[in-house]
Amino acid sequence: MDISGALTGLQEFLERGGPILTWIMALTFVMWAFILERMAYFGFAHKGAADRARKEWGARSDHHSWNAYAIRDQLISEVKAKADQNVELIKTLVAVAPLFGLLGTVTGMISVFDVMSISGSSDARAMSAGVARATIPTMAGMVASLSGLLFSNQIERMAKTKVHQLADELEVD
Repeated sequence: MDISGALTGLQEFLERGGPILTWIMALTFVMWAFILERMAYFGFAHKGAADRARKEWGARSDHHSWNAYAIRDQLISEVKAKADQNVELIKTLVAVAPLFGLLGTVTGMISVFDVMSISGSSDARAMSAGVARATIPTMAGMVASLSGLLFSNQIERMAKTKVHQLADELEVD
């Protein structure tokens, strides 16, 4: 695999898509960093957090008083906060990606209109760079959003399921 060739191709693609495409790429990297962090959390750390809550609840002799209910709710709430961490941020990044694509469309179309006003005609060759600048960011924003959407929904479902399982396990005797 030729790394320099791949980097050259990526650079050409980013230049053809305009400056907004660089922002979309950065946004996608950040979004996927958070998605991978959440997957790693559920794969490795969530079990420990849930086990600590189960252990603390199991060590209590009183499971029926008002104080016991408050402690149970606190334990569940702490695990829920850990499970839901960054989920809203991921969903926000998923929603923002197509908007950045739309911004790229607008800036690309502005360059098309600039070419038309300078040349005084609608020469297809002269306008092709602007059209590429208009369509590539749109496509990139949608692809980034769709890829993140699938995983953000899965992560959100996983968080709800794991918290509900813990709540069921900490039921009052």
